Amino acid sequence: MQIHPDVLFGAVMGLISAALYAGSVVVYRSQAEEMSAIQVSATKMWTALPLMAFLVIIGLAPDLPTLTQPIMLILALSIVLGAVIGDTVYLVSQERIGVSYAFPIAMSFPITTYFLTVIFLGEPLLFSRLLGVVITVLGVIVISREQEFSEDETKPRLDLFGILLAVITSLLYAVGTTILQVGVADVDPISANFVRVLAGSIAFVPLVGYGLHNDSKRPSKRNVKIVIIAAFFGMAIGSILFVTAVKFAGAAVMAVMSSTAPLFAVPFSVFYLKERLTRLAGLGIIATVVGIVLVVMAF
Repeated sequence: MQIHPDVLFGAVMGLISAALYAGSVVVYRSQAEEMSAIQVSATKMWTALPLMAFLVIIGLAPDLPTLTQPIMLILALSIVLGAVIGDTVYLVSQERIGVSYAFPIAMSFPITTYFLTVIFLGEPLLFSRLLGVVITVLGVIVISREQEFSEDETKPRLDLFGILLAVITSLLYAVGTTILQVGVADVDPISANFVRVLAGSIAFVPLVGYGLHNDSKRPSKRNVKIVIIAAFFGMAIGSILFVTAVKFAGAAVMAVMSSTAPLFAVPFSVFYLKERLTRLAGLGIIATVVGIVLVVMAF
């Protein structure tokens, strides 16, 4: 049994990306009282754009001048479907059915992603990898429920439209990640991510414009600065690692790695917030780690 170096490298990049995302989410949540979700998401994207532009200017995007229009469209769609439309649909779903229901449904996207790569991209259907994907998803759901979902008991339970939106979110995430594998196949990660972030930044302009007329929250400069600092690591650097992971490990593996963000929030909760690690959360951690190993080794 031998692990392919590209898959291992991509998986490591994916885990680092997930860790950065997990840390940034803690900061985003601390500003939730002052900034709406759309404001935070747009700030994240607009923070990443200057860094990507700088990397292009200094010559780290050699493939950018030769990108064809179809590839640019695929790269743009990959982020619009996931980070723009997908995240927005998820937020609506979360409002209707609560995090404890919306999150597990949305986070099932690695399973869908794997089947999409098998059906449309010709990836081999490996039982060990499929088992690893399922185990990881279940582990992440357990960890997340133990960490933060107890406050959601007052949310409405049966809302078919809310459930449908969560399912749509999962599909959008899966399709976005899968087509990214196509778009980045022959493109360097910096060029690919520049196109993605530019498209995402443009897509958020009308959303923020709409929010200015309908959102009562007006963040202070301090709030925005805090989110920008977190976004530099979580989005600007994290998105580069995300694209790199998809390029080297593939969409199916990266989908699993990106879903493990709650795992990296556990140390913060235990050591800084002094929260108790429950047995169920411990089992979730073990399941997640075992699932990751199965996904990467894929025998």
